[in-house]
Amino acid sequence: MMARIYKPAKTAMQSGTANTRAWVLEFELEQPREVEPLMGWTSASDMKQELRLRFDTAEEAVAYCERHAIPYQVYGVKEPVRRPMAYADNFAYGRRDPWTH
Repeated sequence: MMARIYKPAKTAMQSGTANTRAWVLEFELEQPREVEPLMGWTSASDMKQELRLRFDTAEEAVAYCERHAIPYQVYGVKEPVRRPMAYADNFAYGRRDPWTH
């Protein structure tokens, strides 16, 4: 039972940073998912995959894993690259791409 500790990225469907501040602890699957023969749904018998714990810091999540003797792996945070750009840059003379209709 291996645990993953990571900070979730912002979804593509939102412009805000909601649900991206907390660190998440998730368990990886111990057994592969199985296809149910009658309906074709995928299922797993491992209930720990449904467990998702949130912590304020990565150190709290690591302390939880060490306290309960759970092997873990911490994934770093990848910060997005921001390019500052003003609205006036769309109409600048030295623009990168030509502005046409």
